[in-house]
Amino acid sequence: MRIRLASLIVTACLLGIAPLHAQRDIPPGSLNKPDRLEWFRDQGFGLFIHWSVDSQTGVVISHSLPGADAAYTRRFFEDLPKTFNPRKFEPNDWAALAKLAGIKYAVLTTKHHSGFAMWDTKTTDFGIMSTPYKRDLTKGILDTFRAQGIAAGVYFSPDDFWWLWKHNIDIQRGIPSVQPRNNPGLMDLDLAQVRELMSNYGKIDIVFFDGEPEQLRDLAWKLQPNTVVTRGAIQTPELYVPGLPLEGAWEANFTMGTAWQYQPQNEVYKTGGQVIDILVETRAKGGNLLLNIGPKPDGELPIEQEERLREVALWMQVNQECIYGVRPWVVTNEQNIWFTKAKNEDTVYAIVKQEPRWVRGQWRDFVLKSVQASPDSVVTVLGQNGRVLEYRPEVNPAPSLRQESDGLHLRAMFTHRLQDNSKWPNPIVLKITHAKPAFTPPKLLTKGSKFDAASKTATLNGTLQDMGKAASLEVGFEYRSIVGLDASDRSIPWQKGPATTLNAPGDFSLKLPNLNADGVYEYRAYVKHPLLSIYGADNRLPMK
Repeated sequence: MRIRLASLIVTACLLGIAPLHAQRDIPPGSLNKPDRLEWFRDQGFGLFIHWSVDSQTGVVISHSLPGADAAYTRRFFEDLPKTFNPRKFEPNDWAALAKLAGIKYAVLTTKHHSGFAMWDTKTTDFGIMSTPYKRDLTKGILDTFRAQGIAAGVYFSPDDFWWLWKHNIDIQRGIPSVQPRNNPGLMDLDLAQVRELMSNYGKIDIVFFDGEPEQLRDLAWKLQPNTVVTRGAIQTPELYVPGLPLEGAWEANFTMGTAWQYQPQNEVYKTGGQVIDILVETRAKGGNLLLNIGPKPDGELPIEQEERLREVALWMQVNQECIYGVRPWVVTNEQNIWFTKAKNEDTVYAIVKQEPRWVRGQWRDFVLKSVQASPDSVVTVLGQNGRVLEYRPEVNPAPSLRQESDGLHLRAMFTHRLQDNSKWPNPIVLKITHAKPAFTPPKLLTKGSKFDAASKTATLNGTLQDMGKAASLEVGFEYRSIVGLDASDRSIPWQKGPATTLNAPGDFSLKLPNLNADGVYEYRAYVKHPLLSIYGADNRLPMK
């Protein structure tokens, strides 16, 4: 899915106002139940599992087939199943680790684009039952995760390269001629497979359709009305967190490294701290994080992935209260302090990144501009009782707060001994009860644009609607090329254009030269406030 936001969006959604936007390639008529979407939003943290027959060679999952020659394609479909035997697969170990890490739901690639079925299906011979393993991996995973209290989810690709190969159709993706809607036999196969998954595997809480979903999602809802369809019915940005909170339920999908499936070489993993930071930012913006693992072909998890999940597990053991059942605060962050708010309470969580490092046993002082205390407000540090600093009985580590004209002053000590060296590097969370907003963010619009083919120059337009009580503000645009990216992938970073300072609300623009007339570009307006940067909608630049 592509998230094509409308030209007009009020980033005052940071105040809780719903942004006005269109959802890219999401068909209308969603049957996701509102109460189930609320349930989904409360979960906050899911585990994606990319695993298929081609994990044996450490290749990109499925995508090595488009453009491949006949010999490679034949070896993929005929030879790889003969050697796929995950004899070290222990789903109980996976589920126990996921539970420790605070995972609330898991989504398995039951069928990726190659068409390889990870369940006992009657619809195709290209699947797990035609391998030496000959056991239903999907059942094993879903059952053991449910036993840990983790909701069961399935990923399903309507694209099926095995079906295209069998019918002598060039393997492609994303073009009309290969879509199920234009191939009745493929649609029949997909419908039969979705029926099996939704009928034979108990309660399926979540379904992720990675392709054209219409008939398939309708069947999923018919068979299990309480299922939540994510991709295909809500926004699911891939490999990036949007610049502003999105409306309603949404889900960011991230790899631990650079690859979705197990890749033994040319892989660089995010640190555990970076994974935690992504989780925090996603929750601060109202979304769920679906964090991916790619098991080895023998069924074990790569040690790098296990290590990162265990680092996340420690952080979640201490701080999960700021992740579950929360919604965005009036602002997402004040510099390196990020916020979530308890959904049905006036409790705010200030998630403090350790920049600089917060030394254990040391006091830190903060002034929050967006949070106002009441006479009943209390501040605590998650995971700490506020009474004990180990081996230092003379120290009273109780945190304190006081409301002043320049903001809410907090004083807290990090006392929790989480590692032997006392150098725990990840965020510390302050919990503030009975709080209310004390800040009005600026309001910003990303407006239209125009491309002049003769000069290869685009003109981008925006409007600063409200200064948010600031005397002056820096505004500008960010842009990036998205040519060649998969539908929801936004892994290419934004580039920042020249900034302009405004002393009053008004319009602003940027001329962007030297663009490729055949390119595909996105842009967004931004305003830099002393507390945080606020972004407008991501718009597509019209090149025609």
